[in-house]
Amino acid sequence: MRTISILLLKFFGWKLNVKVAEPVKSIICVAPHTSNWDFPIGKLSYLALGREASFLIKKSWFFFPMGALFYAMGGVPVDRSKKSSVTDLMAEEFEKRSHFHLAITPEGTRSLVDNWKMGFYHIAVKAKVPIQIAYIDYKKREMGIFDVFYPTGNEIDDLKKIQHYYKDVQARFPEKFNLSAKK
Repeated sequence: MRTISILLLKFFGWKLNVKVAEPVKSIICVAPHTSNWDFPIGKLSYLALGREASFLIKKSWFFFPMGALFYAMGGVPVDRSKKSSVTDLMAEEFEKRSHFHLAITPEGTRSLVDNWKMGFYHIAVKAKVPIQIAYIDYKKREMGIFDVFYPTGNEIDDLKKIQHYYKDVQARFPEKFNLSAKK
């Protein structure tokens, strides 16, 4: 699968820029997220690196035959109708597994948002895992990982530091990407 992913990325003119080692466990903060194309580009890129990552997706997408496909690709269904804590559930997953990487888009949607959702951060803190700062830059046609960030527990300062990495990254639809550090 790695070779196919590399060839597909090259065919479509995308390159990878990853200079950090993959931690044993991590949250992968992927931004900007303004297009449906972000998922296949991100997934192909991670596969091209020889890495595996899970991702959260609405439980409503897990119908036949899509459910089997999403599970095989690393999908983790989230039932928003239940009052369960996704943060607690994912922290338990990190505890159970020897290796686990969970990709999360902090915007939570492809639409313009006023504030990033902080679930990615809270899961990392609760699970005691670092955050890989991943990006998809449409201007450069590049997917990369800037750094591995270790959260301090100071949510506001950490968010500002994380968002600073994305200041020069161009989204597919730049008008839908907001780097507001407001809570």
